[in-house]
Amino acid sequence: MARDKLSAVHVRQSPAGKYGDGGGLWLLKKDKDVGSWMFRVSVHGRLRHMGLGSISDVSLAEARAAAAKWRTVAREGLDPIQERERQRREAGRNLHLLADVAADAFEARKADLKGEGKAGRWFSPLEIHVLPKLGKYPVSNIDQIAIRDALKPIWKTKAATAEKALQRLSIVMNHAAALGYPVDIQACLKAKALLGGQGRQVENIPSLPWQDVPDFYASLSDGSTTHLALRLLILTGLRSAPVRMMRVEHVVGDVLTVPADLMKGRKGEAKAFRVPLAPEAMLLIEEAKRQARDGLLFPSPRGGVLSDMSLSRLMERREMEARPHGFRSSLRVYLAENSCPRDVGEMILAHSVMGKVEASYQRSDLLAVRRPWLERWARFVTTGRDMPTEIPASAEVVALVAKQEGAA
Repeated sequence: MARDKLSAVHVRQSPAGKYGDGGGLWLLKKDKDVGSWMFRVSVHGRLRHMGLGSISDVSLAEARAAAAKWRTVAREGLDPIQERERQRREAGRNLHLLADVAADAFEARKADLKGEGKAGRWFSPLEIHVLPKLGKYPVSNIDQIAIRDALKPIWKTKAATAEKALQRLSIVMNHAAALGYPVDIQACLKAKALLGGQGRQVENIPSLPWQDVPDFYASLSDGSTTHLALRLLILTGLRSAPVRMMRVEHVVGDVLTVPADLMKGRKGEAKAFRVPLAPEAMLLIEEAKRQARDGLLFPSPRGGVLSDMSLSRLMERREMEARPHGFRSSLRVYLAENSCPRDVGEMILAHSVMGKVEASYQRSDLLAVRRPWLERWARFVTTGRDMPTEIPASAEVVALVAKQEGAA
C-alpha cells in the first residue's frame, strides 16, 4: 500500500474532503482551515476508526508517528483504541501526588482521631518531615530509597518523631493501594530496614521530684490564668488539655467531670473521667471563676483556650528542665512512696488498669477511694508538710467499691 501521499502543503491548503496518506492514516477536512487526523485499522476482522487529534495540534509528522505506533499495537492483536484508554488510565493513576493522597487518607481517618485530628498531631509528622520532600511526587514513584532519604536526617536525632512519620506514611501508602493506585505497600518496611537501628532509649518527660513540688507551687502566686491553671494541674494530676479547656459546668459540687473528648484515647474509646476535688482545689476553682470568660475557667488573654505552650514556657523561662506533664510523674511517685495501692494510683492518673472483660463488671471509678489520696497530696503541695489522712485499708477499699457499684 502506498504511503506518504500527503505533504504539509496539502494539509494546510486542501479544501473540505477526505485524503489518505497511506497505511490507514486519513486527513478529514471540514473546510480549508479545519481538519483532523483519523487512523483506520482492522483488528480481528473488525474495522476500527481512531481519532489522532486536530491538524491545529498535531502535525503531519506527528500523525504519521502515531499511526505507526498504533499499527504495531494492532499487529500484536490488541485494539488500539482500548489500549490507548488503558494507558491513559494508568497515566492518570501515576499522577496522583503523595500530598493529595496523604490529605485524603487523613480525611478518611478523622472520625477515629481525638477531636477529629484538629490538634494536628496525627498529620504533623508527615506535614513537617515527609511532604516538603516527597509531597509533589506521584505516589506510585515513592519507593524505599526516597523514603529513606527523606527520614534519614531525623532518624536518630528525632527518633520518636521519625517513627511516627514512617508509621503515618505507611497508612497513606496502604490508602493509596486501596484506591487502586500502583504503589509498593512494603516500601516503608523496606525503608526502615535501610535506615537501620536508631540507637535510642525512650526519654520520659522531665519532672520535678515530688519533694520539690511545694516550693514550685508556692511560686505560682500572682493569680494569673497561667498560674492558676498550673496549680490545678498539679493538684489534680490531670493532663494539660482537660485543665486548659475546663468549663464552669464541668464542676458540680466537689467533683470535676472531664468530658470524654478531652481525655486521652482513640475516639469512641475514651470515657468521661471524674476527679474528686480537694478543698484546696475547690478554693482555686472559685478564684478562677472570677476570670472565666465564655464559660472557660482558664481563658487565654487573647481569647479562646489557654495555649499549652503558655504553661511550658513559664517553666522554660525559669530555666527548668521539668515540664507541666511531668507533674503527673511527681504525683505517681509520691503515691507509690507513700504506700498507695498500685491500681488506685493508676486510676488517679486515669490510666486503665483492667481488661475489657473485667471493666464490664467493675463499673466503679473508685471515686471515694481516690479522694483521700488526692486530699493528702493537695495538703502536702500547699503546705510542704505530709500529713497522712485516714486512708481506707484494703478491706475497706473492697467495701467502698462494692458500695459504689451497688449505687450504680
